[in-house]
Amino acid sequence: MAATNKEVSRVLIIGGGFAGLECARTLAGDSRFSVTLVDRTNHHLFQPLLYQVATASLAAPDIARSIRQILADAPNVTVLMDEITALDTVAKTAAGSSGTHYEFDYLLLAAGAQTSFFGKKEWAQHTLGLKSLADAQAVRRTVLSNLERAELSTDEVERKRLMTVAIVGGGPTGVELAGAFADLVHRSLKSNFRRIDTSTLRVILIEGSARVLEAFDEDQSEYARQRLKTLGVEVWTGMRVDDVQHGRLHFTDGTQLESEAIIWAAGVEANPLTAMLGVPLADRAGRVTPNPDLSLPGLPHVFVAGDLVRMNDGDDKPVPGLAPAATQMGRHIAKLLKAQADGRPRDQFYYYDKGFMAIIGKNHAVVKAGKMRMRGFLAWCAWLFIHIAFLIGFRNRLSVLLGWAFAYLRDNPEARIIVHPPGITPKG
Repeated sequence: MAATNKEVSRVLIIGGGFAGLECARTLAGDSRFSVTLVDRTNHHLFQPLLYQVATASLAAPDIARSIRQILADAPNVTVLMDEITALDTVAKTAAGSSGTHYEFDYLLLAAGAQTSFFGKKEWAQHTLGLKSLADAQAVRRTVLSNLERAELSTDEVERKRLMTVAIVGGGPTGVELAGAFADLVHRSLKSNFRRIDTSTLRVILIEGSARVLEAFDEDQSEYARQRLKTLGVEVWTGMRVDDVQHGRLHFTDGTQLESEAIIWAAGVEANPLTAMLGVPLADRAGRVTPNPDLSLPGLPHVFVAGDLVRMNDGDDKPVPGLAPAATQMGRHIAKLLKAQADGRPRDQFYYYDKGFMAIIGKNHAVVKAGKMRMRGFLAWCAWLFIHIAFLIGFRNRLSVLLGWAFAYLRDNPEARIIVHPPGITPKG
């Protein structure tokens, strides 16, 4: 991948998420840079709406778009689908699982995070994560298939296990999943089955700390808890999981819970590539702390962004692992490279805090942004507007908007088809 001109800088971007895509888009059309963006999938994913694919509110194409399509008009950007398996930041090379070797002058590692089981990797085989489209489709397939199996079953014990959805983790993902599942079974599916009453499906949200949505104010957390209870969600706080087996959760107080759908939303850790950067890791999650300009200590040609970063910005504000922060990081790195090519000094990264938000079923949400606090219907409207604005591409925005409008008016989401992967035989 040698540059065609010695003055052209080769930029390798690993990861097509918010940070990597924004960096590539900002460098697009600048002939001073030859950009290669490598991702293990061929699409950019709007992760904040993954839970809506998992709960049958949206179809997968509504929240994803081909990276090649997004960057089709950028002649200096090459998009490749490959998984990076090795990095050498000194030799300035990377290797992919395809056998391809990538040389670079500058590297942006923005490979994102993965589900963390806090050292208990064996739990993964008994749980469902929510980090990719495949994960979301697996969650939807499992929950809907369990309802179909419950409709067939005459064993009340088996029915109870099939009609229990356990969600571990009371952050925004867990809260949004719980609210959406409650809406799905208590409203949308209530007249679809004849042998089972879907309103008896148990949706249980499990949080190890004292309250859900810990990043929010206490009154907002309590509002979320009460709203979930109104929807029929069982909220278990102060419950820590110490073992996961097939169809069963075990807690430190000796309690056990049987469920055929255990969804793990309790933690994340950085992509393992951070261990290959040659710098100390900042925490057990595998994140790194870069310089104020987002380059790595001793490696001015290597940058990190998004979920891989643990840092405070130039104003000493903690930078959260959220889509707006990742987008701002990607844009900052691209502008920094352009400034450096112009002979100007590097600037520090400053995060513009756009706040936190979480939706809690239909018509309800909480928002925390700076000194502003919102909850209820107005917060829900703000959530809708911001998420529509962040979606990539007009088709996605229009599709999601129409899908939401239809579901809002009829309480009847359409994305409820169960598709089993090749080679997988449905249970029954």
